Parts: sequence; structure tokens; C-alpha cells
Amino acid sequence: MRKLTSVAKAADDLRSHVHFDAETGQIWLNENRMLLVHAEAQALLRKELIDTLGMERARGLLTRMGYASGARDAELARKQSQSADDMEAFMTGPKLHTLEGIVRVTPIRLEMDRPRGDFYGEFLWEHSWEGQWHRHYFGVHHEPVCWTQIGYASGYTSAFMGRRILYKEVECVGAGDNNCRIVGKPIEDWEDADEQMRYYNPESIADQLIDLQTQVTHLRSSIGEKETQPQHMIGVSPGFRAAYGLLKQAADSQIPVLLLGETGVGKEVFARCLHEMSPRAGRDFVAVNCAAIPQELVESELFGVEKGAYTGAQSARPGRFERADGGMLFLDEVGDLPLPAQAKLLRVLQEREIERLGDARPRKVDVRVVAATNADLARLVKDGKFRLDLYYRLNAYQILIPPLRERKDDISPLSKAFLEQYATVHGKRLRGFTDKAKRALLSYTWPGNIRELQNVMERAVILAPHGTRVEAEHLFLAERAGPPPELGLDAHGDLARGWQPGEKLCESVLNGVFTLDEVESMLLEAAVAKARGNLSGAARLLGITRPQLAYRLKRMKEGDRQEKAPAQSGAASPA
Repeated sequence: MRKLTSVAKAADDLRSHVHFDAETGQIWLNENRMLLVHAEAQALLRKELIDTLGMERARGLLTRMGYASGARDAELARKQSQSADDMEAFMTGPKLHTLEGIVRVTPIRLEMDRPRGDFYGEFLWEHSWEGQWHRHYFGVHHEPVCWTQIGYASGYTSAFMGRRILYKEVECVGAGDNNCRIVGKPIEDWEDADEQMRYYNPESIADQLIDLQTQVTHLRSSIGEKETQPQHMIGVSPGFRAAYGLLKQAADSQIPVLLLGETGVGKEVFARCLHEMSPRAGRDFVAVNCAAIPQELVESELFGVEKGAYTGAQSARPGRFERADGGMLFLDEVGDLPLPAQAKLLRVLQEREIERLGDARPRKVDVRVVAATNADLARLVKDGKFRLDLYYRLNAYQILIPPLRERKDDISPLSKAFLEQYATVHGKRLRGFTDKAKRALLSYTWPGNIRELQNVMERAVILAPHGTRVEAEHLFLAERAGPPPELGLDAHGDLARGWQPGEKLCESVLNGVFTLDEVESMLLEAAVAKARGNLSGAARLLGITRPQLAYRLKRMKEGDRQEKAPAQSGAASPA
């Protein structure tokens, strides 16, 4: 069967990775958000940096900025390397540098052996924006001036090779040459490597400024006697800060606290934080999920049981109140308590004593009760399912924890914390999130709140390859709206709606150049190859089930055998 190599190559063209979202005004290069800025505005900013910091310090800052940009683009090259050889994958960087409008790159000499770490590269740069604008503002310089671009080349190649590769500009349009020319090789192959590396290392003055800023922040905190937020209490949104502020104010008292909020907002985390901030922090924190206990066992679980109190009670055992004596008892889903247990709970809150099941002797307990529910207790009182007197007793100090969809500012720090947590658990080193993954996290409504976010992050850590960033496809967010229509670049560099190579493929099929079976075979083989032979993964990429994929592959192989059979019989027949 004929392979559609020309179509595959067109699909791999870097232009297909660039999209303009007309609805949100965002430009995307693969999963990274890009900016289209005026070259002159960028040049003016560069000039201001030079005028303010001086030539040497500005050079270092611009070089490091370029290095960081090159290292990010190397991530896309590593993806390309999964389906191409090292040489072809490496050229993704120079092509990106050209596509981004920085400079036109033409390789002069390129030798590389990635496993051994050997590298030598020589490239011609034409139409360098940095060299041209430097010359415009400062005239012809006595040495090369394309600092951001040199930093980009060094950052890109170092990240791609997995070792430090240093580039130098040996010709530069900003120094009076017709074009720019750069040479890159391992750092140890340069005699003046130490002199060049000082531009890649942050200057001590910047470290001093950061230290001073840290000291000022610390002093301000000390003056205001501002306590630091517990490590597991993550949030900066106004709703979270308001709830946390109420929690801190109740910490030193003994007042019962009622935590309200949807399932998964972190009510138990708030309760534990209250316990840790209270004078009872050294004693036990006991949590009970009232909805998880069978109704006939609620009283024995909460208040304890004496030996022989009922069939099967072969020994006496204390209840949760006794275990929490001196500490704190957290009653989650308190709205699900049966009415008889509610009456006993009210007595404990009023008299601070309990009676075990099967025992008439009262036992004193010193317990602070914190209750939580996602139900409307006032509605349950009206319906006769919850005692009014107990409601007033528990509702002495109410704290409403807002859902995650109302805490947009907290999604990023929570995601980062969970990512670090599960990366450690699963022994992975991940570099954060792509811009599209961040957008997906922020635009999702999170019906399951923080608990859902936590589960999504663990799954994403498992799916993301080691050493990469979590992408939008790793999140598998349910109910996520489909991506808005985007504009891409056609073969002439113009904006066009839809995927131009796909439109050409449709034309080819309709004009009889390829058959529908050939197109399907190409898609199946490409999906299996991208999933590295994993049929479940390939089926997910195609949006079908694994059995459907297996059936189509089987049908494709049968078709291949049928095509070969007539050819073989014809060859065997006499002339």
C-alpha cells in the first residue's frame, strides 16, 4: 500500500504548530503562548536597558533572556525527535528562530553525535533584527551585538544535547559585516569559555537586590506581626483569605465551629489547620465521616460501648469522643446524623459528658467539636430532619469555604503544589505546565473542587514524560469546552482558517490521487507509531475505542494480504 510521505511531511511543517485564536486574541506555538510585538518597540526596550544598565550588564541580561527562550523551544524539538532522526529534529530550532521572525538561519556545517555529546555547528544569519536595530541606535559596534540570539542558540542546543554548548558570533551585521555567522561547540572546546560564561551567570548585584528585597519583606512582616500561612493551607484569593481569617480568629477560643462548603473544597484541611493553631495542638485530632457510618452503629462509634451492650459486643471500647478527649473532634457530613444521635450529641455539647452504650455512668470529656457539611442545615431543620437546638449549638461560629470555581487565583498555586507532591511520590522530574495546560486549568469549572484538582494532577504526573511539562492533553478534564476556532499559517505565511494541509489532503482524495482506505491506513499507522505501539494510547489519540482500532487494523492487514495474493499468483503462472 502506498505511503503518504508527502502529506506526513506537510503535517510536520512547523507552520502547522502556529495558531491564532481570534476569539481570545492569543497566539500559540504548539502549547506555548507567544506574542507578536513590534520589532522597533522591542529595540527601544533593548536600547533603554543598555542606557540604564550599561553595555556589559545589558548584554548579560539579554543573553540570559535568549538562553531561556531557546531552552523552551528545545522542548518542541524533543517532541520532533520522537519521530525523526537527531539531525532533522535539531533543525527545529533554527526553523523556529526563522518562523518567529528573529533571523533567517542557514546551516553551513553541522556535525553532531548526541549519545557521545559531540557537537559542532556553524550557521549563517541573515536579516538579524537585533544587529540591524543596534546599528540603527548605536552605530557600527566594535564587536558582535546579537546577544539575545546568541543566548537563544546556546540555550536551545544545550537543552537539546543535554550538555552545555556555547556559541560565539564571529561575524555580525551590527559590527559592520554583511551578515552574521555563528559557531557553536562544547564549552570546554573554547579557550575563552570563562570570559563568555560570565554573561550567562546572574550578576551579584541582582542577588544583592533580591536579598535586600527579602529582608524588607521580612521586616514588614515582623512589624505587622503577620503570621505565615501554614504550608498545607494554599490560597491567595479573597474568598480563601476571608475564610482563613475567620479560622485564625477562632483558633484560641473553645467555640464550636461549623464549616460549610461543597464536597471537595477542603473542609477537613481547614479543621486540621484550626486544630494545629489552637492550644489543643498537642492532643489528638479525631475525624469522623458521619455519612460513612451505618445508622445502627453511629451511637456506639461516637459515644462508645460497654461489654454485653448488644450481641457481638464482647468487650468495652471507647467512642470517638473519648479518643478525642483533650483534643478536637471533627464531625464531617454532620447533616447525615440520625435524630437519636443528634439528641445525644446535643447533650454532650451542653454537659460535656457522654454515656457509653449499655452504661448509665456519665464520663466527663473535654472535646472541642468542629462540624462540617455540604448540606443546607436550615432546610433540613424545616424538613424535620435536623434538630433546631443542635443547629443553633453547632452554628455558633460559621465559616463558608468558597468552591474552587470562585477561587481562580488559587488554582495555579494549588496545581503547582500538587504537581510537586505527586512528582516526588512517583519519582518524576517535571518542569511545570505548558501555557495551554494553564489555560485549561483556569477555564475549567471544577465541579469536584480541590479533590478533583488533586486527582487530575496525579494522573497528569503519571502521563507526562519525565523531564517535560504537563500538557493540556495530560489533564483529561471532563466537560472541558472544545478549543475555540483558530487561524493557522498557510504555505505562503498568510493566516488561514482551518488546517491547510488537511484541506489539501481532502482535495487529493476527492480528485482520486489517494483512496479513502489509504488515508485511513496512514492515520492508523501514524497513531500507533506516536503511541509507540500502545493500542489504547493510539485509540485515545484517534478518539475511538481500543476494540474499534483493533478491528480497523485487522481489516487493513487483511486488505494488504488480498492485494499481495493476486500479484504472487500472477508471478507464478507461466508466460
